[in-house]
Amino acid sequence: MLRYDKGIITEILDEFPAEFPVKLTVNGRDIATLVASPHELRFLVAGFLRTQGFVRELGDFLAMGVCEDSGEASIRIRGELPERLTPVLTSGCGTGISFSFNAGVPKQASPDATFPAEAVFSAMREMGQLSERYGRHGGIHSAAISDGSKILLHAEDLGRHNTIDRLAGQALFAGIDLTGRMLLTSGRVSTELASKAASLGIALVASRTSPTNMAVRICTEHGIGLVGYVRGESFRIAACPERLRMTPRERFSDIAGVILAGGESSRMGRNKALMEVNGERMVETAYRRMTELFDEVLLVTNTPEIYDFIPCRKIADIFPGMGPLGGIHAALSSCSAGRAFVTACDMPGLNPRLIRELSSMPGGVDVVIPETPGGLEPLHAVYAKSCLAKMEAMLRAGERRILSFFDLAHVRLVPRGKIATLDPDYASFRNVNTPEDYQKISRST
Repeated sequence: MLRYDKGIITEILDEFPAEFPVKLTVNGRDIATLVASPHELRFLVAGFLRTQGFVRELGDFLAMGVCEDSGEASIRIRGELPERLTPVLTSGCGTGISFSFNAGVPKQASPDATFPAEAVFSAMREMGQLSERYGRHGGIHSAAISDGSKILLHAEDLGRHNTIDRLAGQALFAGIDLTGRMLLTSGRVSTELASKAASLGIALVASRTSPTNMAVRICTEHGIGLVGYVRGESFRIAACPERLRMTPRERFSDIAGVILAGGESSRMGRNKALMEVNGERMVETAYRRMTELFDEVLLVTNTPEIYDFIPCRKIADIFPGMGPLGGIHAALSSCSAGRAFVTACDMPGLNPRLIRELSSMPGGVDVVIPETPGGLEPLHAVYAKSCLAKMEAMLRAGERRILSFFDLAHVRLVPRGKIATLDPDYASFRNVNTPEDYQKISRST
């Protein structure tokens, strides 16, 4: 493979996702060719027939022959196929196929099946860790089944609908009842995916991206909880919120949330605060996080007109051109709260649990700052107004480094071991300084 980067062409070694056609014959009739990833095809075939309503249990299969070399699957099942099968081309990548969006009589999930919000976040993180094929070369969808405490089944495939069929097939072979379980997917929740979830008795569907309007309708009709945009510790509830157990948390009134957006972005070549990650400008992500946690939110910038779309107070530097230290000083001088949690506009992986933990630590110190394998993290820290005189002395001396006043201050260091319990990958601290940083962080979220 050739790579083009900044006018330079280099030859690199890379893998591509494998694409494999599987010709499916049932009771002597050719009914479909499934295009899928070439692994564990028996689960795919069994699950496809299950979600189409042709079989309900493992005993409905009389014979199964799946050749993973030739890509041929010959199946015999109890009963006869309908005389006329009308295929429907689905909205999946590469166009999937379905014979009915209401295959059989959908199972009804237990009305008592509910999940705490944290179980959704935990399961989505665990699914990401299990997605080895995506980690190797991308271009692969993932799906998983969780009972709310752990992942029970996991599948990967080129097609997002195939991953659901694979889970349905695995469950048949393993004797796992999917009624009342949580289904997680990396792909969009569309009509066919929602219909398959209903046929399996799923209680909650969670996706990293958005559902379609028809999927919302199907989930509502069948009492399936539906959440989209599961990222970090937030999601959007599209259907049946009663499937989730959520405890609202109070915002901090004695600490302000501060976003620094005054950098020149010289290495990036454009204003990185306005660049999008996961379909949202990074400064918007930071603002959303801050408003979830703090009553008072400030944006430090010398060009407030650029950020008219952010509905909070904008603060200009008192000491212009003095970098982040000048920005923190300006925020502390202006905020009504006695302390401020400070972050940068180019850190899209902010973790609310970690911010809440740092902000909840007792006062009486000038700075609460986390430590990571990369060192201290001054742009993810809590500063008290007692820092102001010390900061100002450094600024008047021409010092721009945030850490320059630490020798004069009472600093509480939060060790990396503590940080790792809340953010094992240290994703909160990844920022965007260069185009390479942006590409990397866009791929990982």
